[in-house]
Formats: sequence, structure tokens, C-alpha cells
Amino acid sequence: MSHDFVPPSGAPGYGAPQQPYGPQQQGAPSYGYAPPGYGAPQGPGPKAKIKPSVGWIVGAWLVFVLSVIVGVAGFAGGLVGAITDAAPTGSFDAGKTVTVPLDPADRPAIYVSAVAGTTYECQIQGDPGTVRLQRPSVQQTVTADGVIWEMALRVGVDKKGDYQLTCTTPEASSARFGVGRELVTGSLMGGTVALVAVPSAGFLLAVVVTIVVLVRRSGARKRQAAVSQWGPPGPYSG
Repeated sequence: MSHDFVPPSGAPGYGAPQQPYGPQQQGAPSYGYAPPGYGAPQGPGPKAKIKPSVGWIVGAWLVFVLSVIVGVAGFAGGLVGAITDAAPTGSFDAGKTVTVPLDPADRPAIYVSAVAGTTYECQIQGDPGTVRLQRPSVQQTVTADGVIWEMALRVGVDKKGDYQLTCTTPEASSARFGVGRELVTGSLMGGTVALVAVPSAGFLLAVVVTIVVLVRRSGARKRQAAVSQWGPPGPYSG
């Protein structure tokens, strides 16, 4: 014999739809579902510029180019200055005796301006000290005011003073003579230092700046890549 179980009136039956527990408010969102996103999806923001800029490298090498120009100009200026100091400031004709001031510190020298093959002879007299005339071991030529001067004799004196100088030629000629200074290596030292030291300093500066900028840019690029992969660090809680 079968018995059908009928639940009492008003009692909920098993398997029937159940109402959710807790108060329900009209229009309230159900829990457990993510709220809808606001706005359109946002793409990655613009990448930050990598610093320091490459302009530092360009500027450093421009400074090097400028240092080369300054070095060449300094050498040319020193060379012109040395030639100007060495060339005679005055001249006299052959056969004429002139009084010239001589100082051993100036390394005086007798210069001649004449056509090739002209022979000459010079004599110096004076009471201040002993004078020695010596032919130069190498040919030295300087140009001043369009006149080409060739060093004829080195003058060695042991005391500063005024001396009488006479230069003659065996035949009549248009040769002219003058007293100047020897063109020695020391007189070109300033220009040589400028030619070597200034560009060298500019090159060293350019190399150092290039290395520093490239290293710092590489580090900045790696940090930027790490941030793009893992995201910025979150706030720390104590």
C-alpha cells in the first residue's frame, strides 16, 4: 500500500525554489558579480623619454671639433708670432756700418735678403764684450712684410750692449742685411702645446661624456623595460 506524503499547508516543499536569504532591495545589485567597467579600455601610456639625451653626446663631439679648430689656430698664431719675432725689424745696405743693440738672451742673428748665389761677409766690432760669428747648421728662412730673409750668421755675444755691424759683398748687388733672432724650437713651443693639448683635452672630454651617457641610457632602458613587464610597484603597508 502506498502512502503519499502531503506537506502541511504553508510549509515549503522540498525541491521547491527557495528565496535568497537576507533582505532584498529593489534594484540592488547581486553580490558576487564584478561591476561593469566604466569607459573604453585604456591602452598603455606613452613611454617616458630615456635620459640623459643623446644631445649630450652630439654636444661633446662638437666641443671636440671646436677644440681642434682652436688648437690649429693657436699653433698658427704661435708660428706667425715666432716668425715675426725672428725677422729683422730694420735693414741696411751692403757696405754700410750700423750700430745695433745685441743681447745674448735674444739669441741674435744676421739675416740677408738677396738673390741666390750672392756672397757676403760681415764684421762686428764693439767694446761691450766678445763677439763670435758662426754660420747656422741648418737653413732658416722667414718672411715678413713680403720680404724673404735667410739667416746668414749666428751672433754670439757675452754682454749686452751696442755693437757696430758691417756687411759687404764682393760685387755691387741689391742685397740687404738685418739683425733678428734665431728661430729656435722653444719659440714654437707655445703653438705646439696648443696644437696637441687643446684637441687632446676635447677628445678626452667627448669620450668620457659618450661613455657616461651610453651607460646611463642603458640603465634607464632596462628599468623602463622592467616597469613595462611587471608594472609599477604598489604601496607598502606597515
